[in-house]
Amino acid sequence: MKNIPRNYQEYQDIYKFSIEQPELFWQEIADDFKWQKKWDKVLDWNFNDPSVKWFTGAKLNITENCLDRHLADKGNQAAIIWEPNNPKEIHRTLTYKELYQKVCQFCHVLKNNGVNKGDRVCIYMPMVPELVIAILACARIGAVHSVIFGGFSSQSIADRIQDAGATHIITADGGYRGAKEIPLKFVIDDALVQCDTIKKVIVLNRTSTPVSMIKDRDVWWEEEVQKIEALGNPDFLAEQMDAEDLLFILYTSGSTGKPKGVVHTCGGYMVYTAYTFKNVMQYNFGEKFFCTADIGWITGHSYIIYGPLANGAISMMYEGVPNFPDAGRMWDIIDKYKIDILYTAPTAIRSLMAAGDKFLVGKDLSSLKKLGSVGEPINEEAWNWYNEKIGKGKCPIVDTWWQTETGGMMMSPIAGVTPAKPGYAMFPLPGIQPILVDEKGSEITGNSVSGNLCIKFPWPGMLRTTYGDHERCRLTYFSTYHNLYFTGDGCLRDADGYYRITGRVDDVLNVSGHRIGTAEVENAINRHTGVVESAIVGYPHEIKGQGIYAYVICHTPPIDSELMRQDILQTVSRIIGAVAKPDKVQFVSGLPKTRSGKIMRRILRKIAEGDITNLGDTSTLLDPTIVEEILKNHL
Repeated sequence: MKNIPRNYQEYQDIYKFSIEQPELFWQEIADDFKWQKKWDKVLDWNFNDPSVKWFTGAKLNITENCLDRHLADKGNQAAIIWEPNNPKEIHRTLTYKELYQKVCQFCHVLKNNGVNKGDRVCIYMPMVPELVIAILACARIGAVHSVIFGGFSSQSIADRIQDAGATHIITADGGYRGAKEIPLKFVIDDALVQCDTIKKVIVLNRTSTPVSMIKDRDVWWEEEVQKIEALGNPDFLAEQMDAEDLLFILYTSGSTGKPKGVVHTCGGYMVYTAYTFKNVMQYNFGEKFFCTADIGWITGHSYIIYGPLANGAISMMYEGVPNFPDAGRMWDIIDKYKIDILYTAPTAIRSLMAAGDKFLVGKDLSSLKKLGSVGEPINEEAWNWYNEKIGKGKCPIVDTWWQTETGGMMMSPIAGVTPAKPGYAMFPLPGIQPILVDEKGSEITGNSVSGNLCIKFPWPGMLRTTYGDHERCRLTYFSTYHNLYFTGDGCLRDADGYYRITGRVDDVLNVSGHRIGTAEVENAINRHTGVVESAIVGYPHEIKGQGIYAYVICHTPPIDSELMRQDILQTVSRIIGAVAKPDKVQFVSGLPKTRSGKIMRRILRKIAEGDITNLGDTSTLLDPTIVEEILKNHL
């Protein structure tokens, strides 16, 4: 692949070229892929509508680039290595040839069950190889996949099914996550009470849990596959897709209560994830790459499936959690499979660091060559522990910044090529043009400055719209600052010109690397029968990065505060999922509001953070005494 720097000078030269001639830069990278028809135009864009189209007129199928083109020289090489949740269960390896055959097989299953090009298919599965097979089969037949994280509630699933207008669901009877067994089919059945668009539910047997199978709607994965096996497992010709056809919808929290469906398309997303994977990780053929993310999030889409497979890489996939059955499990996996590259989240690093170095004893981590971090900025203490204890001081660390909406990495050190500094995303990747602006949208130039981070030129992996609501896409990302994509993040550019992400500047929290909208959590809490109103803010959390602090007003003061708190947590789990449960709940008689009724979150945030020395002027509040009450009882 072209435009992969091997040293710092090459990075500077390639970056300069990518900014001066962006279309030529991306065309040279795109030439490396298999296209059924080349593009008529590399890029057509404006950020006002917004309208962004890459490789217009091009025809392709992303799975031909992830599977078919590797069969001749890598057919017998591992594509996916799967480690089960239970260390006593046998692991599985799928070669590129085996993965290709299973994807073709499942394409026939989908077609037999009425899935057509353009249909939306919701996938709610455990982290098993069949999840990868289902995703790639959807892409191969031209169906739009929408993966839902296995921790979301039935209400959250119903919201997503309805928004996408999904016609089919692929799930499993259950799944394993650490010591827990997740009743996936039960949750789906609960969700489908509200959904009338679903024609078929395909169910994988993973846990052998008794489930309800509805006649003419629910079918078993294994039985459907047997029908194809009886036909001799024919190949499946990949559907021709336009570069700008939808590949998938992935729902993410926003600053309003309703999740928004971020849309990624076939051509640009493929080029971008493959390039950023190869470039940032400096991937060499034969290296084993272990991304610990769940495929329910964008990291799993881009860097377990599409980015690695488009490069013919060996992608490690783990079903469970980092601390099961103990905090040495990740190190066991690295030792067992001789992993070359580890890509994980600061939350996991902090959690394993807190468990103690005793879990590292006797674990051979000498195979590691490169380390990565994703999901949130990594703090310096965790960076240093990761560097010293895991990388033994010899593995470059890439602290990557990007978003669901960007499709792939945007800022990051390049492994062994560019400098690194703890807690810094460092530099934009080639092709990315960041800009810092003040509240009015004026550019902030020079170094030793901070502002709101925007991007001023399109890149192939960027979102195209929010599904079914293009105006929401415009308002969220392109209306705040003229002719700029607004990331929602604050950013520092230090004296050396290095970039550091300083956190969200909107009403979105980053909890364990997962974006959670404050409005979404407030809406869930407010649905509790005893709650009048609530306000959510983030506060520093030593493991999660950010914790969720809830201020709650009840109709009457709770008789049993702990029971009421547990009730509220159950309500949030039921409506959104356990991932959004507040860490702290403080019952209050009122909230600090201006005379116009706006909640002064700045004050609530400072109290939650324990910074009570400078709350600013509270005399303009409707009732300043509320602040004193909240301060007196803060947790």
